Amino acid sequence: MVDTGGFMERALREARAAATRGEVPVGAVLVRDGAVIAAAGNRTRERADPTAHAEIEVIRAAAEVLGSERLTEADLYVTLEPCAMCAAAISFARIRRLYYGAEDPKGGAVDHGPRFYHQPTCHHAPEVYSGLGEVDAARILKDFFAARR
Repeated sequence: MVDTGGFMERALREARAAATRGEVPVGAVLVRDGAVIAAAGNRTRERADPTAHAEIEVIRAAAEVLGSERLTEADLYVTLEPCAMCAAAISFARIRRLYYGAEDPKGGAVDHGPRFYHQPTCHHAPEVYSGLGEVDAARILKDFFAARR
């Protein structure tokens, strides 16, 4: 799978920027009609807000820019498999496609853990594509946590 728009590379830049702020290095980019609507990295520590994950940040920003809580024609690129909270927000926003880089066997909720989009209570499941930028995304995370040990 090729990211011809360079959107995952932009998400990786957001992840690196998050790391320089001392945040867990996850980055996300929300795209509609081939244009970046919002880009962000984690800001949970900076904002003292456990919900300030990169995915939530871009969903909030894009909804404000577009004036709608429904992002039906939007695609989300994120460097790490979303957690349950973010998977639910992606579903509620009706995001069309989710592209993620590194798998998260411990905290992921898309292809691991609760597999949110496969639950009968899930009202909307995006198309999911994993592994885009996986090597770089995993390396950024490994380097970040290795420096803290």
